[in-house]
Amino acid sequence: MSDYLYKRVLLKLSGEALMGNNGYGIDPSVTERLAIQVKRLHDDGVEVGVVVGGGNIFRGLAGAAGGMDRAQADYMGMLATVMNALALQDAFERVECPCRVMSAIQMNEVAEPYIRRRAMRHLEKGDVVIFAAGSGNPYFTTDTAAALRACEIGADCLIKATKVDGIYDKDPVKNEDAVKFDKITYHEVLVRGLQVMDSTAAALCQDNCMPIMVLNIEGENNIQRALAGESVGTIVFQED
Repeated sequence: MSDYLYKRVLLKLSGEALMGNNGYGIDPSVTERLAIQVKRLHDDGVEVGVVVGGGNIFRGLAGAAGGMDRAQADYMGMLATVMNALALQDAFERVECPCRVMSAIQMNEVAEPYIRRRAMRHLEKGDVVIFAAGSGNPYFTTDTAAALRACEIGADCLIKATKVDGIYDKDPVKNEDAVKFDKITYHEVLVRGLQVMDSTAAALCQDNCMPIMVLNIEGENNIQRALAGESVGTIVFQED
């Protein structure tokens, strides 16, 4: 295996990242670029799990804000993540990267049910595993699902791939003087109220000493560079 810092990683993708420059849905060119990046990691011997959101199709919080029952809206959001997971699986398989989709909500015709030991066995055999339907429970975000799956499968690192190149002290889109952190502790993230992940996900990672890497997914090989130890994005770590 190449000189990567981590052997097993969990990649968290937002649904919005799959839209590309479109306002809705899935851009095939984006899933293809993602598939190529993941394939490189796979070929280098890194075991990769993926959790994908569903915000490009339906977001539970938005539905609840519009008057829907929150639990019902969240289940709809989970189904959107399954659609995204199947799109990613198709992209991975087109670049000849072996892949499994495991869903927290049973739908046996399109995905395997999520079973922790089976997921770990798939990873050990060299399959990329896409975890769909969040945690299977309403009121929890896909960020929390990603933190949970990362801990369950014994990942060495949780990578949150976004459209921003790291964590800033304030919104870099609205503030030109925003300062980017290369490293930051969980405590600082929670105290400052930085929007890295929701507080439940951040606390779960903190409790289990799971490092979080936040980086821009749009770079051609940002994930590889980050895992090789280059200064790409921001690392959230547990202070000794």
